[in-house]
Amino acid sequence: MNNLIVYLNAERVGSLKQDDSGLLQFSYDQTWLEKPSAMPLSHSLPLQNEVFLGKKARPFFAGILPEEGPRKKIAEILGISETNDFAMLGRIGGECAGAVSLLPEGVTPTEPKDSRYRELTEPELQKIITELPSRPLMVGMNGLRLSLAGAQDKLPVIVRNSGICLPLGGTPSTHILKPEPDRFPGLAANEFFCMTLAQAAGLKVSKTEYRPIGKKPCILVQRYDRVTDKDGNTTRLHQEDFCQALGFPPERKYQAEGGPTTGDCISLLRDWSTAPVLDIPNFIMGLIFNVLIGNADAHGKNYSLLYSGGERRLSPYYDLVSTLAWPVLSKNLAMKIGGCESVNAFTIGDWKKMAKKTGLGWPMIRERMGEICNSVLSELGEILERTREYNESMVTLLHETIKGRAARMLKALSKATVALQ
Repeated sequence: MNNLIVYLNAERVGSLKQDDSGLLQFSYDQTWLEKPSAMPLSHSLPLQNEVFLGKKARPFFAGILPEEGPRKKIAEILGISETNDFAMLGRIGGECAGAVSLLPEGVTPTEPKDSRYRELTEPELQKIITELPSRPLMVGMNGLRLSLAGAQDKLPVIVRNSGICLPLGGTPSTHILKPEPDRFPGLAANEFFCMTLAQAAGLKVSKTEYRPIGKKPCILVQRYDRVTDKDGNTTRLHQEDFCQALGFPPERKYQAEGGPTTGDCISLLRDWSTAPVLDIPNFIMGLIFNVLIGNADAHGKNYSLLYSGGERRLSPYYDLVSTLAWPVLSKNLAMKIGGCESVNAFTIGDWKKMAKKTGLGWPMIRERMGEICNSVLSELGEILERTREYNESMVTLLHETIKGRAARMLKALSKATVALQ
């Protein structure tokens, strides 16, 4: 039976095995279970002596890995099966989302003092950006064992004095570099606009920078699951996305495919967050904001929990994009609002239905809707001016689209209020 050791930072937590039929098995080490400070890897993997078998083990560990096109290319380069989670984790599981590392028996995690990285010259960086679509995560490059979930090409990097470096030998990265895919022109400016607007409107988001590399538009996103001290030592913070926490494999991230619903997400926060009274309203604000910008792709893997200082909290927002900017993309919401499947979920009845289904108070949701609509409308003009230089046609389209959508939501709220009087 194949075996990988699972670590949280430098601490051994348990073992991931693959049986002869190819199924995963995960078990916590007894020494970890006996520690007063022991925490579970996931809400779906509670601390216990019993082994997690197959369908119970896979969602968390498969959720660490890339998806769709990048996963297929990685498998081809490594000469492994695209469906073999264990083999892929063994090859690229050294630097993952959160504090998790998966290493062969006898190999220990990198200590901060042993951190290694290679600073990239501008020509080297441009070459990597060019190669990334055909070599996701630069898999197979000597010294790299990097993994990130998702279907978009991106690369974990270290930023040192504004320079971009590759993390080597399991060294924690500090940022994620996301080049713009050729099939979605304007995506970098779109995401930068939406992330900047979200922050201005009061949402907690990952710090994002627009950073072209050569002629390729890119954004550089600071990782919220990493902390760097004054001496430059970076420590991983554990995190998991909502699909992992709820036990949904990555191929079921959309509600239409049996994935998480808004009710599932709210129940998770109610049961597992250490501050649900704060996190649930913040999650609702994220739902409203995604509708305002026209993001139909906010699925279960685009919301996460951050484990830090003994707390489990809703993470900062990431991957905020107006998918309406590309008319060919679906208008169906990744998670329905009440019974509404469309990203044009402005009918107040849909939000009231969601409130009733999830046991939330409609006044709280109504207040958040008004608050975020007004914040967005007041900040839109300034965000347009700050981002115009990057892609004027894209950000002008976003400005007009979001302005109209926020006004439409406020009008629906106003009508609902008058109807009650």
